[in-house]
Amino acid sequence: MIKNEKQSSRRSFIANVTKGVIGASMIPSIVTAKDSKRHLEELIRSHQNYGPNDQVQVALIGSGGMGVADTSTCITVPGVKLVAVCDLYDGRLAAAKKRWGNDIATTRDYREILGRKDIDAVIIATPDFWHKEISVAAMNAGKHVYCEKPMVHDISEAPAVIEAQNRNKVVFQVGSQGMSSLGNEKAKELLKQGAIGTLNYAEAFYARMSPEGAWQYPIPADASPATVDWTRYLSMAPKRPFDPLRFFRWRNYRDYGTGVSGDLFVHVFSSLHYITGSFGPNKIMATGGLRYWKDGREVPDIMLGTFDYPDTKVHPAFNLSLRVNFVDGTGGTNYLRMVGSEGSMTVEWDKVTLYNNRNIVDATDPLLKSKNSTPQGKEYGYERKSMLPPETMIYTAEEGYKGAHFDHHYNWVNAIRTKGKVTEDALFGFRAAAPALLCNQSYFDNKIIQWDPENLKVIS
Repeated sequence: MIKNEKQSSRRSFIANVTKGVIGASMIPSIVTAKDSKRHLEELIRSHQNYGPNDQVQVALIGSGGMGVADTSTCITVPGVKLVAVCDLYDGRLAAAKKRWGNDIATTRDYREILGRKDIDAVIIATPDFWHKEISVAAMNAGKHVYCEKPMVHDISEAPAVIEAQNRNKVVFQVGSQGMSSLGNEKAKELLKQGAIGTLNYAEAFYARMSPEGAWQYPIPADASPATVDWTRYLSMAPKRPFDPLRFFRWRNYRDYGTGVSGDLFVHVFSSLHYITGSFGPNKIMATGGLRYWKDGREVPDIMLGTFDYPDTKVHPAFNLSLRVNFVDGTGGTNYLRMVGSEGSMTVEWDKVTLYNNRNIVDATDPLLKSKNSTPQGKEYGYERKSMLPPETMIYTAEEGYKGAHFDHHYNWVNAIRTKGKVTEDALFGFRAAAPALLCNQSYFDNKIIQWDPENLKVIS
């Protein structure tokens, strides 16, 4: 049994208790039956066998960095086969055959992919401005869809994606892969248990300082109108002469990408909304600037966003602060921290660190006054607390955990097989994308945006 558990692809969290800090009485309230149950569920998964009717045949549309990562992960899910790849650059099509085999079909036209009867599902990893068009066309063709985040390039496009999913009854999942992480699952569980008290604040930070981290992707030496289908690329954008920067470094330009907010903030909204059950903020404000990467890009390399979340039936009112810094000398720091009235937790995809504050009254404190000591009640006292280190518990994924990216694709494929549901469907994807895209609007228009997260509309 122990051997099988070690071979399991998806693991439970281990509670690593900080010595001398946490009290034994805290353990039963946090370590739950769900942790041990996961071992049994994963043992069953590791022995699943799929017949010919269970095989899911997928195609990739958009074979850039994220598309390659998505597909390389997806085909490790048992019973998944890649049969075709679409891209507008010939070099990527040649690389796809070298990477995945000469038997896969390649094309520049995604419509050829959608017309094939032997393809069950597509991974859409194109630049953001193509997401809606291809997603809707794919679902209308009866294909299941895994669409990279953000789901849309503009909030006006989202209703069409939601309608197509509902009408065609296909499985649509947005590719914010941290959504399926063990870290998110454990954080959701802890918050519901009251491990940090009442949530009142959350913050997240992404730090980068490297050319590729700041989207200065390599430009192939053979990039030209002969090797890139520039005309098709711009069929959904303003026309202009061939520019390899706008094709290979599309995230830097507003016609094609959604900036740091659409690339990174959207991950936080997805995770935060999953953990809290929130529909989103009702007030959005942003600032920032272009401080370092002055390479012709049209979007900031530093952005700060602040968001007000209203009181709802599922969570109290709280505030969110987000930061992205592409000029950060520390480099590589990413986190989501949630703060409550009794503690906080830092959420990572494979780790959650819980801090629970201990406030103990010191009876010998000369500044401590009892409200009961003044008969007339005219002198106001207060309960002064001692400063003590917080109780700390760390949850980490066991060795061998395949990670959130695998889990996200596994959940998608499993929903296709079982005609089930995914957590990050089109409606959820819209609720996550909207504040990220409106954060850009706040920055560029220099104004506060009021958003109705339930009815999904901007309030004038």
